[in-house]
Amino acid sequence: MSTILIADDSPTMRRSIEMSLTLAGHTVVTAEDGQAALDLLNGGLRPDLLLTDIMMPRLDGLALIAAARQLLRFTPIVALTTQGQRGLRDRAKAAGATAWMIKPVGGNELLKLIAEYLGNTASVR
Repeated sequence: MSTILIADDSPTMRRSIEMSLTLAGHTVVTAEDGQAALDLLNGGLRPDLLLTDIMMPRLDGLALIAAARQLLRFTPIVALTTQGQRGLRDRAKAAGATAWMIKPVGGNELLKLIAEYLGNTASVR
């Protein structure tokens, strides 16, 4: 399966997404904010997909997406947020996001999106 990096400042959200993805057979790496995720990427981590919250301390998701896009030119980047504002969605896309999801996200919904971008048929077991 694939390696997926999750950047989210909510421990509950990180654990929930991590559990769904791990049960589906993915390797999951987590970061508590955008800066921690960027540090992992700068340290050589090359995930198959990046999931990032937008509103985070230290380095927000928009800045993470822009910085990650320089390192991960063709890697899918999915922006996660509790806000459905069109302007914010447009800014995420301009920064380099591939897709957008409104939290909370269900496990099967997330796995379907990941399968679409990674070309596999992972599902919750």
